[in-house]
Amino acid sequence: MPSVAFHTLGCKVNQYDTQAMLECFERAGYEVRPFDQPADVYVINTCTVTGTGDKKSLNAVRRAQRLNPKADIVIAGCLAQRDGEQLLATGARLVIGASRRGEVVELLRLAQSENRQLAAVQRDILRIPFEPLTVSGDMDHTRAVIKIQEGCDRYCTYCIIPYVRGGIRSRAPKDIRAEAIRLSNAGFRELVLTGIHLTSYGRDLEGETLLDGIRAARAPGVSRIRLGSLEPVAADEAFARALRQIPEICPQFHLALQSGSDTVLKRMRRRYTTAEFSRSAGFLREAFPGCALTTDVITGFPGETEEEFEQTLSFVRQIGFARLHVFPFSARQGTPAARMGGQVPRAVREQRARVLIAAGRETAKAWAEGQLGRVRPVLVEDLGPDGIPRGYTPEYAQTAVPGGAQGEIVPVRLVAYGEDGVFRGERAD
Repeated sequence: MPSVAFHTLGCKVNQYDTQAMLECFERAGYEVRPFDQPADVYVINTCTVTGTGDKKSLNAVRRAQRLNPKADIVIAGCLAQRDGEQLLATGARLVIGASRRGEVVELLRLAQSENRQLAAVQRDILRIPFEPLTVSGDMDHTRAVIKIQEGCDRYCTYCIIPYVRGGIRSRAPKDIRAEAIRLSNAGFRELVLTGIHLTSYGRDLEGETLLDGIRAARAPGVSRIRLGSLEPVAADEAFARALRQIPEICPQFHLALQSGSDTVLKRMRRRYTTAEFSRSAGFLREAFPGCALTTDVITGFPGETEEEFEQTLSFVRQIGFARLHVFPFSARQGTPAARMGGQVPRAVREQRARVLIAAGRETAKAWAEGQLGRVRPVLVEDLGPDGIPRGYTPEYAQTAVPGGAQGEIVPVRLVAYGEDGVFRGERAD
Protein backbone atom coordinates (compact mmCIF):
# COMPACT_ATOMS: atom_id res chain seq x y z
CA MET A 1 0.00 0.00 0.00
CA PRO A 2 1.48 3.40 -0.97
CA SER A 3 1.86 5.93 1.84
CA VAL A 4 1.38 9.69 2.15
CA ALA A 5 2.22 12.26 4.83
CA PHE A 6 0.99 15.83 5.25
CA HIS A 7 2.34 19.05 6.71
CA THR A 8 0.14 22.14 7.02
CA LEU A 9 1.23 25.72 7.57
CA GLY A 10 -0.95 28.75 8.18
CA CYS A 11 -4.63 29.21 8.82
CA LYS A 12 -7.66 27.02 9.52
CA VAL A 13 -8.63 27.26 5.84
CA ASN A 14 -5.40 25.46 5.03
CA GLN A 15 -6.17 22.88 7.71
CA TYR A 16 -9.49 22.19 6.01
CA ASP A 17 -7.89 21.95 2.56
CA THR A 18 -5.30 19.52 3.91
CA GLN A 19 -7.99 17.30 5.41
CA ALA A 20 -9.86 17.30 2.11
CA MET A 21 -6.71 16.26 0.22
CA LEU A 22 -5.90 13.65 2.87
CA GLU A 23 -9.29 12.04 2.32
CA CYS A 24 -8.69 12.06 -1.46
CA PHE A 25 -5.54 10.00 -0.88
CA GLU A 26 -7.32 7.68 1.55
CA ARG A 27 -10.03 6.97 -1.03
CA ALA A 28 -7.26 6.17 -3.53
CA GLY A 29 -5.85 3.51 -1.19
CA TYR A 30 -3.00 5.41 0.45
CA GLU A 31 -1.94 4.85 4.04
CA VAL A 32 -1.62 8.16 5.90
CA ARG A 33 1.51 8.46 8.02
CA PRO A 34 2.87 11.15 10.35
CA PHE A 35 5.04 13.71 8.60
CA ASP A 36 8.14 12.71 10.55
CA GLN A 37 8.07 9.18 9.11
CA PRO A 38 9.22 7.85 5.73
CA ALA A 39 6.45 7.97 3.12
CA ASP A 40 6.08 7.58 -0.64
CA VAL A 41 4.40 10.97 -1.02
CA TYR A 42 4.67 14.15 1.05
CA VAL A 43 2.11 16.92 0.70
CA ILE A 44 3.13 20.33 2.05
CA ASN A 45 0.26 22.83 2.22
CA THR A 46 2.07 26.15 2.29
CA CYS A 47 1.53 29.66 3.65
CA THR A 48 2.85 32.95 2.27
CA VAL A 49 1.25 35.52 4.59
CA THR A 50 4.70 36.44 5.94
CA GLY A 51 8.30 35.80 5.03
CA THR A 52 8.40 33.38 7.95
CA GLY A 53 5.60 31.39 6.30
CA ASP A 54 7.63 31.17 3.09
CA LYS A 55 10.71 29.99 4.98
CA LYS A 56 8.83 27.38 7.01
CA SER A 57 7.13 26.07 3.87
CA LEU A 58 10.41 25.53 2.04
CA ASN A 59 12.01 24.04 5.16
CA ALA A 60 9.18 21.48 5.24
CA VAL A 61 9.92 20.52 1.64
CA ARG A 62 13.60 19.97 2.46
CA ARG A 63 12.70 17.99 5.56
CA ALA A 64 10.49 15.66 3.51
CA GLN A 65 13.29 15.14 1.02
CA ARG A 66 15.65 14.18 3.83
CA LEU A 67 13.13 11.70 5.24
CA ASN A 68 12.85 9.95 1.86
CA PRO A 69 14.98 11.26 -1.02
CA LYS A 70 12.96 9.11 -3.45
CA ALA A 71 9.54 10.39 -2.36
CA ASP A 72 7.27 12.44 -4.58
CA ILE A 73 6.71 15.92 -3.14
CA VAL A 74 3.45 17.81 -3.64
CA ILE A 75 3.51 21.55 -2.85
CA ALA A 76 0.06 23.11 -2.45
CA GLY A 77 -1.46 26.28 -1.00
CA CYS A 78 -0.70 29.98 -1.09
CA LEU A 79 3.06 29.92 -1.71
CA ALA A 80 2.44 27.44 -4.52
CA GLN A 81 -0.18 29.75 -6.04
CA ARG A 82 2.23 32.68 -5.86
CA ASP A 83 5.40 31.05 -7.17
CA GLY A 84 3.99 28.24 -9.32
CA GLU A 85 6.53 26.76 -11.69
CA GLN A 86 9.43 28.34 -9.78
CA LEU A 87 8.83 25.78 -7.03
CA LEU A 88 9.60 22.94 -9.42
CA ALA A 89 13.24 23.88 -8.80
CA THR A 90 12.83 22.33 -5.34
CA GLY A 91 12.42 18.95 -7.02
CA ALA A 92 8.68 18.75 -6.36
CA ARG A 93 6.75 16.31 -8.50
CA LEU A 94 3.54 18.38 -8.39
CA VAL A 95 2.69 22.00 -7.58
CA ILE A 96 -0.94 23.07 -7.15
CA GLY A 97 -2.24 26.33 -5.76
CA ALA A 98 -5.60 27.61 -4.52
CA SER A 99 -7.65 25.37 -6.80
CA ARG A 100 -7.68 21.77 -8.15
CA ARG A 101 -6.95 20.39 -4.68
CA GLY A 102 -9.72 17.85 -5.16
CA GLU A 103 -7.78 16.53 -8.18
CA VAL A 104 -4.51 16.12 -6.29
CA VAL A 105 -4.32 12.32 -6.65
CA GLU A 106 -5.20 12.36 -10.37
CA LEU A 107 -2.69 15.13 -11.08
CA LEU A 108 0.03 13.31 -9.15
CA ARG A 109 -0.65 10.08 -11.05
CA LEU A 110 -0.46 12.00 -14.34
CA ALA A 111 2.95 13.44 -13.41
CA GLN A 112 4.15 10.01 -12.25
CA SER A 113 2.93 8.20 -15.36
CA GLU A 114 4.68 10.70 -17.62
CA ASN A 115 7.75 10.80 -15.35
CA ARG A 116 7.78 14.58 -15.24
CA GLN A 117 7.25 17.48 -12.93
CA LEU A 118 3.90 19.24 -13.18
CA ALA A 119 2.83 22.76 -12.15
CA ALA A 120 -0.97 22.65 -12.22
CA VAL A 121 -1.51 26.18 -10.90
CA GLN A 122 -4.60 27.92 -12.25
CA ARG A 123 -3.62 31.54 -12.73
CA ASP A 124 -7.03 33.14 -13.29
CA ILE A 125 -8.67 32.53 -9.92
CA LEU A 126 -10.66 35.74 -9.64
CA ARG A 127 -13.87 34.32 -11.08
CA ILE A 128 -13.69 30.59 -10.50
CA PRO A 129 -16.51 28.95 -8.48
CA PHE A 130 -16.16 27.63 -4.94
CA GLU A 131 -14.19 24.38 -5.15
CA PRO A 132 -16.46 21.56 -3.90
CA LEU A 133 -14.08 20.02 -1.37
CA THR A 134 -15.59 17.94 1.41
CA VAL A 135 -14.40 16.33 4.61
CA SER A 136 -15.89 13.61 6.75
CA GLY A 137 -13.44 13.84 9.65
CA ASP A 138 -10.71 15.99 11.04
CA MET A 139 -7.28 15.65 12.55
CA ASP A 140 -8.68 17.05 15.81
CA HIS A 141 -10.67 14.65 17.97
CA THR A 142 -13.57 16.80 19.13
CA ARG A 143 -13.92 19.72 16.71
CA ALA A 144 -14.02 19.86 12.95
CA VAL A 145 -13.42 22.75 10.55
CA ILE A 146 -15.88 23.57 7.77
CA LYS A 147 -14.74 25.97 5.07
CA ILE A 148 -17.73 27.99 3.93
CA GLN A 149 -15.99 30.81 2.05
CA GLU A 150 -12.94 31.34 -0.14
CA GLY A 151 -11.09 34.38 -1.46
CA CYS A 152 -10.91 38.08 -0.60
CA ASP A 153 -11.34 41.37 -2.45
CA ARG A 154 -10.39 43.82 0.32
CA TYR A 155 -6.82 44.41 -0.94
CA CYS A 156 -5.40 45.77 2.29
CA THR A 157 -2.09 47.36 1.38
CA TYR A 158 0.05 44.86 3.30
CA CYS A 159 -1.74 41.64 2.33
CA ILE A 160 -0.80 39.16 -0.39
CA ILE A 161 -3.83 36.92 0.18
CA PRO A 162 -6.24 38.40 -2.43
CA TYR A 163 -3.56 37.78 -5.06
CA VAL A 164 -3.10 34.11 -4.15
CA ARG A 165 -6.62 33.12 -3.03
CA GLY A 166 -8.65 34.92 -5.67
CA GLY A 167 -12.08 36.49 -5.56
CA ILE A 168 -15.03 35.94 -3.23
CA ARG A 169 -16.60 32.47 -3.45
CA SER A 170 -19.19 31.12 -1.04
CA ARG A 171 -20.35 27.60 -0.33
CA ALA A 172 -24.03 26.90 -0.88
CA PRO A 173 -26.00 26.60 2.38
CA LYS A 174 -27.29 23.15 1.41
CA ASP A 175 -23.71 21.93 1.07
CA ILE A 176 -22.76 23.42 4.45
CA ARG A 177 -25.75 21.65 5.97
CA ALA A 178 -24.82 18.32 4.38
CA GLU A 179 -21.25 18.51 5.67
CA ALA A 180 -22.39 19.57 9.14
CA ILE A 181 -24.68 16.52 9.32
CA ARG A 182 -21.89 14.25 8.07
CA LEU A 183 -19.48 15.56 10.70
CA SER A 184 -22.09 15.33 13.43
CA ASN A 185 -22.74 11.71 12.48
CA ALA A 186 -18.98 11.13 12.76
CA GLY A 187 -19.15 12.26 16.38
CA PHE A 188 -17.92 15.86 16.24
CA ARG A 189 -19.55 18.11 18.82
CA GLU A 190 -18.03 21.42 17.70
CA LEU A 191 -17.82 22.90 14.21
CA VAL A 192 -15.49 25.79 13.34
CA LEU A 193 -16.73 27.87 10.39
CA THR A 194 -13.87 29.39 8.50
CA GLY A 195 -13.05 31.29 5.33
CA ILE A 196 -10.41 33.58 3.89
CA HIS A 197 -12.72 36.56 4.46
CA LEU A 198 -15.60 34.99 6.35
CA THR A 199 -17.58 38.22 6.57
CA SER A 200 -17.94 38.25 2.76
CA TYR A 201 -19.88 34.99 2.85
CA GLY A 202 -22.96 35.15 0.61
CA ARG A 203 -22.03 38.23 -1.42
CA ASP A 204 -21.83 36.04 -4.52
CA LEU A 205 -25.00 34.11 -3.65
CA GLU A 206 -28.37 35.68 -4.26
CA GLY A 207 -30.08 36.63 -1.02
CA GLU A 208 -27.62 34.88 1.32
CA THR A 209 -25.67 36.38 4.24
CA LEU A 210 -23.16 35.11 6.76
CA LEU A 211 -26.02 34.49 9.19
CA ASP A 212 -27.55 32.11 6.64
CA GLY A 213 -24.26 30.26 6.36
CA ILE A 214 -24.04 29.97 10.14
CA ARG A 215 -27.62 28.71 10.47
CA ALA A 216 -26.95 26.12 7.77
CA ALA A 217 -24.28 24.56 10.01
CA ARG A 218 -26.78 23.77 12.76
CA ALA A 219 -27.19 20.01 12.85
CA PRO A 220 -28.52 17.51 15.39
CA GLY A 221 -25.70 16.50 17.72
CA VAL A 222 -23.66 19.66 17.14
CA SER A 223 -23.40 21.51 20.44
CA ARG A 224 -21.09 24.32 19.36
CA ILE A 225 -20.50 26.50 16.33
CA ARG A 226 -17.34 28.61 16.51
CA LEU A 227 -16.69 31.43 14.05
CA GLY A 228 -13.45 32.30 12.34
CA SER A 229 -12.13 35.84 11.93
CA LEU A 230 -14.74 38.58 11.50
CA GLU A 231 -14.42 42.02 9.94
CA PRO A 232 -14.97 44.47 12.83
CA VAL A 233 -17.63 46.63 11.14
CA ALA A 234 -19.69 43.55 10.28
CA ALA A 235 -20.28 42.90 13.98
CA ASP A 236 -22.92 45.57 14.32
CA GLU A 237 -25.76 45.59 16.84
CA ALA A 238 -28.18 43.67 14.61
CA PHE A 239 -25.57 40.99 13.85
CA ALA A 240 -24.69 40.54 17.53
CA ARG A 241 -28.34 40.23 18.49
CA ALA A 242 -28.98 37.72 15.70
CA LEU A 243 -26.02 35.62 16.85
CA ARG A 244 -27.47 35.64 20.36
CA GLN A 245 -30.50 33.77 18.98
CA ILE A 246 -28.30 30.88 17.80
CA PRO A 247 -27.69 28.82 20.96
CA GLU A 248 -24.77 26.88 19.50
CA ILE A 249 -22.66 30.00 18.91
CA CYS A 250 -19.45 30.06 20.95
CA PRO A 251 -18.93 33.43 22.64
CA GLN A 252 -15.39 33.79 21.34
CA PHE A 253 -15.03 36.34 18.56
CA HIS A 254 -11.91 37.14 16.59
CA LEU A 255 -12.07 40.73 15.36
CA ALA A 256 -9.02 41.50 13.24
CA LEU A 257 -7.63 44.85 14.50
CA GLN A 258 -4.15 45.08 12.85
CA SER A 259 -3.50 48.52 14.40
CA GLY A 260 -4.94 50.68 17.15
CA SER A 261 -3.95 53.87 15.33
CA ASP A 262 -6.46 55.43 12.92
CA THR A 263 -3.71 56.89 10.74
CA VAL A 264 -2.03 53.49 10.39
CA LEU A 265 -5.38 51.82 9.67
CA LYS A 266 -5.89 54.32 6.85
CA ARG A 267 -2.48 53.51 5.34
CA MET A 268 -3.31 49.81 5.68
CA ARG A 269 -6.56 50.44 3.79
CA ARG A 270 -8.56 48.88 6.60
CA ARG A 271 -12.21 49.90 6.37
CA TYR A 272 -12.94 50.91 9.95
CA THR A 273 -11.72 53.24 12.66
CA THR A 274 -10.79 52.43 16.24
CA ALA A 275 -14.08 54.01 17.34
CA GLU A 276 -16.02 51.65 15.06
CA PHE A 277 -13.99 48.70 16.31
CA SER A 278 -14.74 49.66 19.89
CA ARG A 279 -18.48 49.89 19.15
CA SER A 280 -18.47 46.41 17.61
CA ALA A 281 -16.66 45.03 20.65
CA GLY A 282 -19.33 46.64 22.82
CA PHE A 283 -22.20 45.12 20.83
CA LEU A 284 -20.71 41.63 21.18
CA ARG A 285 -20.05 42.06 24.90
CA GLU A 286 -23.59 43.30 25.43
CA ALA A 287 -25.04 40.29 23.62
CA PHE A 288 -22.58 37.81 25.16
CA PRO A 289 -21.48 38.93 28.65
CA GLY A 290 -18.07 37.50 29.52
CA CYS A 291 -17.28 36.65 25.90
CA ALA A 292 -13.67 36.38 24.73
CA LEU A 293 -12.51 38.91 22.15
CA THR A 294 -9.31 38.00 20.31
CA THR A 295 -7.39 39.82 17.62
CA ASP A 296 -4.28 40.21 15.44
CA VAL A 297 -1.95 43.22 15.46
CA ILE A 298 0.90 44.13 13.11
CA THR A 299 3.81 46.15 14.49
CA GLY A 300 6.12 48.37 12.46
CA PHE A 301 3.86 49.00 9.49
CA PRO A 302 5.59 51.42 7.09
CA GLY A 303 5.66 54.91 8.56
CA GLU A 304 4.53 53.78 12.03
CA THR A 305 5.77 56.42 14.45
CA GLU A 306 6.38 55.95 18.14
CA GLU A 307 3.19 57.92 18.80
CA GLU A 308 1.15 55.64 16.51
CA PHE A 309 2.58 52.58 18.22
CA GLU A 310 1.67 54.02 21.63
CA GLN A 311 -1.88 54.55 20.33
CA THR A 312 -2.03 50.85 19.43
CA LEU A 313 -0.65 49.82 22.81
CA SER A 314 -3.21 52.01 24.59
CA PHE A 315 -6.10 50.71 22.46
CA VAL A 316 -5.15 47.07 23.08
CA ARG A 317 -5.27 47.71 26.82
CA GLN A 318 -8.52 49.65 26.49
CA ILE A 319 -10.34 46.80 24.71
CA GLY A 320 -8.87 44.12 27.00
CA PHE A 321 -8.42 41.22 24.60
CA ALA A 322 -8.58 37.67 25.88
CA ARG A 323 -5.85 36.74 23.39
CA LEU A 324 -3.59 38.86 21.24
CA HIS A 325 -1.60 37.58 18.25
CA VAL A 326 1.24 39.93 17.31
CA PHE A 327 3.22 39.95 14.07
CA PRO A 328 6.07 42.26 13.07
CA PHE A 329 5.34 43.71 9.63
CA SER A 330 6.57 41.49 6.80
CA ALA A 331 6.80 43.12 3.36
CA ARG A 332 5.15 41.00 0.68
CA GLN A 333 6.45 41.57 -2.84
CA GLY A 334 3.67 42.91 -5.08
CA THR A 335 1.72 44.67 -2.33
CA PRO A 336 1.53 48.48 -2.01
CA ALA A 337 2.99 48.41 1.51
CA ALA A 338 6.20 46.83 0.21
CA ARG A 339 6.72 49.93 -1.93
CA MET A 340 5.84 52.49 0.74
CA GLY A 341 8.41 54.86 2.17
CA GLY A 342 9.22 54.91 5.85
CA GLN A 343 9.99 51.20 6.20
CA VAL A 344 10.54 50.56 9.91
CA PRO A 345 13.81 48.81 10.83
CA ARG A 346 13.42 45.15 11.71
CA ALA A 347 14.82 45.62 15.21
CA VAL A 348 12.18 48.28 15.94
CA ARG A 349 9.37 46.11 14.54
CA GLU A 350 10.45 43.22 16.73
CA GLN A 351 10.92 45.35 19.85
CA ARG A 352 7.42 46.78 19.44
CA ALA A 353 6.10 43.26 18.99
CA ARG A 354 7.66 42.20 22.29
CA VAL A 355 6.04 45.14 24.07
CA LEU A 356 2.63 44.29 22.62
CA ILE A 357 2.99 40.61 23.45
CA ALA A 358 3.65 41.56 27.06
CA ALA A 359 0.57 43.80 27.05
CA GLY A 360 -1.42 40.93 25.56
CA ARG A 361 -0.39 38.70 28.44
CA GLU A 362 -1.65 41.35 30.86
CA THR A 363 -5.04 41.68 29.17
CA ALA A 364 -5.37 37.89 28.85
CA LYS A 365 -4.72 37.48 32.57
CA ALA A 366 -7.22 40.21 33.45
CA TRP A 367 -9.87 38.57 31.25
CA ALA A 368 -9.13 35.16 32.77
CA GLU A 369 -9.44 36.47 36.30
CA GLY A 370 -12.88 37.77 35.35
CA GLN A 371 -13.88 34.21 34.46
CA LEU A 372 -13.07 32.75 37.87
CA GLY A 373 -16.07 31.43 39.72
CA ARG A 374 -18.12 30.94 36.55
CA VAL A 375 -19.52 27.53 35.67
CA ARG A 376 -18.79 26.81 32.01
CA PRO A 377 -19.34 23.73 29.82
CA VAL A 378 -15.99 22.22 28.90
CA LEU A 379 -15.62 19.98 25.86
CA VAL A 380 -12.95 17.47 26.90
CA GLU A 381 -10.28 16.83 24.26
CA ASP A 382 -7.28 14.95 25.62
CA LEU A 383 -4.89 14.53 28.52
CA GLY A 384 -2.63 17.35 29.63
CA PRO A 385 1.07 16.82 30.50
CA ASP A 386 0.01 16.24 34.10
CA GLY A 387 -2.29 13.38 33.08
CA ILE A 388 -5.47 15.36 33.86
CA PRO A 389 -8.02 15.64 31.05
CA ARG A 390 -8.22 19.02 29.37
CA GLY A 391 -10.71 20.72 27.16
CA TYR A 392 -12.09 24.10 26.15
CA THR A 393 -14.93 26.30 27.28
CA PRO A 394 -17.11 27.99 24.63
CA GLU A 395 -14.82 31.01 25.10
CA TYR A 396 -11.87 28.78 24.09
CA ALA A 397 -10.36 28.85 27.55
CA GLN A 398 -8.29 25.71 28.07
CA THR A 399 -9.37 24.01 31.29
CA ALA A 400 -8.21 20.98 33.27
CA VAL A 401 -11.20 18.74 34.09
CA PRO A 402 -10.69 16.02 36.69
CA GLY A 403 -12.40 12.84 35.57
CA GLY A 404 -13.55 14.10 32.17
CA ALA A 405 -13.75 11.73 29.20
CA GLN A 406 -12.81 12.67 25.63
CA GLY A 407 -15.78 14.08 23.73
CA GLU A 408 -17.78 14.69 26.92
CA ILE A 409 -19.14 18.16 27.70
CA VAL A 410 -18.75 18.72 31.44
CA PRO A 411 -20.02 21.64 33.57
CA VAL A 412 -16.96 23.01 35.34
CA ARG A 413 -16.47 25.79 37.87
CA LEU A 414 -13.33 27.75 37.03
CA VAL A 415 -11.42 28.03 40.31
CA ALA A 416 -7.86 29.05 39.35
CA TYR A 417 -5.82 30.36 36.42
CA GLY A 418 -2.29 29.06 36.02
CA GLU A 419 0.88 30.67 34.70
CA ASP A 420 0.67 28.16 31.85
CA GLY A 421 -2.56 29.80 30.66
CA VAL A 422 -4.69 26.83 31.71
CA PHE A 423 -7.67 27.12 34.05
CA ARG A 424 -8.07 24.65 36.90
CA GLY A 425 -11.66 23.58 37.38
CA GLU A 426 -13.88 21.46 39.52
CA ARG A 427 -16.85 19.55 38.20
CA ALA A 428 -20.15 21.26 38.91
CA ASP A 429 -22.54 18.46 37.94
